[in-house]
Formats: sequence, C-alpha cells, structure tokens
Amino acid sequence: MAVGGRGEAGRAGDDVRSDLHVVVEITDGGGLEIEVISKVASLYGDSIEGTTRTTLAGLGLENARVRVDDKGAVPFVIAARVEAAALRAGAAPGGDARPERSVPRERHTARNRLRRSRLYLPGDQPKLQLNAGLHRPNAVILDLEDSVHVDQKDAARLVVRNALRTVSFGEAEVMVRINQLPLGLDDLSAIVPERPDVLLIPKTESAAQVIEVDARIREILGTDAEGAAPVWIMPILETALGVESAFEIASASPAVVALTIGLEDYTADLGVPKTLEGAESLYARGRLVNAAKAAGVQAIDSVFGDVGNEDGLRAWASRSRGLGFEGMGCIHPRQIRPIHEAFAPSAEEIEKALRIVAAFEEAEARGLGVVSLGTRMVDPPVVLRAQRLVDLARRAGLIEEAGS
Repeated sequence: MAVGGRGEAGRAGDDVRSDLHVVVEITDGGGLEIEVISKVASLYGDSIEGTTRTTLAGLGLENARVRVDDKGAVPFVIAARVEAAALRAGAAPGGDARPERSVPRERHTARNRLRRSRLYLPGDQPKLQLNAGLHRPNAVILDLEDSVHVDQKDAARLVVRNALRTVSFGEAEVMVRINQLPLGLDDLSAIVPERPDVLLIPKTESAAQVIEVDARIREILGTDAEGAAPVWIMPILETALGVESAFEIASASPAVVALTIGLEDYTADLGVPKTLEGAESLYARGRLVNAAKAAGVQAIDSVFGDVGNEDGLRAWASRSRGLGFEGMGCIHPRQIRPIHEAFAPSAEEIEKALRIVAAFEEAEARGLGVVSLGTRMVDPPVVLRAQRLVDLARRAGLIEEAGS
C-alpha cells in the first residue's frame, strides 16, 4: 500500500444525483476512519458505510481515512467509486471488491435476435443506467469509449462492471462498447467475467482485431475455441479502411453476430460533413450491408444524432431499412419507439407476405413445383423474402406464432 497516497473518484456538486464523491487517504495505522455526508444519512448512513467497508476489505485496505459525499447513489455505484478512489490512492490491485451478484448472467442471447434499437448509456453516468430497461430498447450499450473522458476510463470500467452484476435491464440485450484497441483489451479483463451479451469493438479496421478480442475473451473465460461463443461480438466500422475490410471483419470469428457503422468518425475520416440525407455515406452503408449478408450476420446502422428531429429520424430509419439494415443505435430513449416502428413491416406488407407463404405451403402440400397467387406466378426469391418478413413480424410480436 502507498501510505500517504490520496485518491478521489465520482462526482461532487449540488446538481449531482444517483452518484457520490469519495476521497481515500491511505494511512499507516488507525484502521478505517469513514465520514459519510448524505441528506439521507439517518436512513442509509449505516448502509453507505457498510458498503464502503466491504469494498475496502475486498481490496485488502485496512488503514485509511475515507470521506463519502453521497448524492443518492445506490450500492453498486458506491462500491465502484470507493474502489476507484482507493486504487487511485495506491491500494494494491488484484483484490476482489465486486458487489454480490443480484442479476443472473447465465443466459446467452440468440445470434439472430431482434436488434432494432440499441440505447447508448455513458459508462460513467450511473443515473442513466438505473432505469434504462423501462424504455424497452432491444439492447442497451454500456459505453466505455467516446462518452467517457480519458481521465475517467478506469472509474467507468468499475461502474460498468458493477452494473453488469447488479442492474436489471429487463428484456434488453446487454452490450458493452469497449475502448479502441489496445486500451480495450484492459476493459476485457474487468468486463468479460460478468458475461455481457455483446461486446462492441470501436474503429475496427481488420479481421486481426476481431480475432484478438475473441481470443482474449476465450482466454479469460477458459472457453474452447471450438465451443459456442461465450460473448457475441459486434465490430464498428468507422473509417474508410474499416469499410473496405467489411467482409473480412464480419467473417473473422463465429462470435461476430452483426456489423455496425459509426458515421461521425467515418465522415470525419473522409473529410466531409455528415448530412441528414446521408448521400456521403451511402457507399459505406451499402457495402456494410452487403458484407454482413454475405457473412451471415446482421447489419446495424449508425445513430441519428438530432434527438429533437423525429421526422428526420423516421425518414432516416425508413431509408435504412430499405437499404437492408435491421436496426440502428439510439442516443435518447425517445428515439426507441420511432425506430421500432420504422423497422417493423407494415400491416400491408405482413398481409401480402402471409398470402405468399400460404400459397407456397399449399403448393408444397400438393406436390406442385410452381407457386401461384391468384393469376400471378410467384418466384422462389419472392417466397424467401416473404418467409423472412413473416419471421421478422413474429419475432417483433406483430403476428402470433404458428399454433399459438
């Protein structure tokens, strides 16, 4: 231990909520002196102090002065901030200060599950994580990259790790966007043992990066390379080089379930402005969709940055679906419903597809090699497209499962 070392973590100020500020000073004796400042100290002061002591004990820190300025933080946040402050003060790494797990992570989401909406949640802002599942996105993304200041990467990693252990996101698939490699490899050691459903790799430019992340995941979990993927991977293409390598990236590992694109970085790499119409990124988005389909993975579009422009969002999402994308990112909960509606087949599309599928099944039952719908012959590609649309509608809950 670094006697005399001082570290702090968290947020302070009158406008802070669901967070806290912690100062840890390591001493050479005297045990733990813990001061708790909180408007709810009479109700939760003992609990805050207990979480602080448990966390420090997990780190093996026995002597320190600790000041906790609470702003309504829940236990997993308290534990993360105390741990970050203690490590910054010089506490020896390698202890286990994780809170007790309260949400199961044994599940493994299906590789072809619906991913229409993915709600980004800054990894260092726990207040946005607590109730994110109530908005019913198809997925949440706990972000360690662009939304986290470089000085807070270590602290955010602990918040996200603890959230994976203790926060229920409902039916949402749980994703984590790690940092750009090689820093992202440090994230894996903390995050992978908590079994997120999907890891997003930002600024992916080669298959080698995907292989490196997949190998590290399997090393951490002790999983055979031939076994089922323990954590899915979604590379993010954000540069011209990444786009040109799209198919190699998509097919680099069986763990890859989708490709997505980051248009802010991509257009910056091209040196052009990002527009509402998206003409400047049409080539990249089309190439990504084609590569994803060729590799048998999903194609997911970028976010729409103007939260207040719902008409623009709907228009973008409609064009996105028309290009072959199956979903897109969200930066605000209000974007979830318009995106779900835009990526859902219309009632007319569903009705037509059901008629085509019924005609195909009738032709098969009668041993006919030709499918007809009224006076029109239906080609096999049309049947396949109808079958896929019906499957999408069923998974989206727009029509009942057969036999239900």
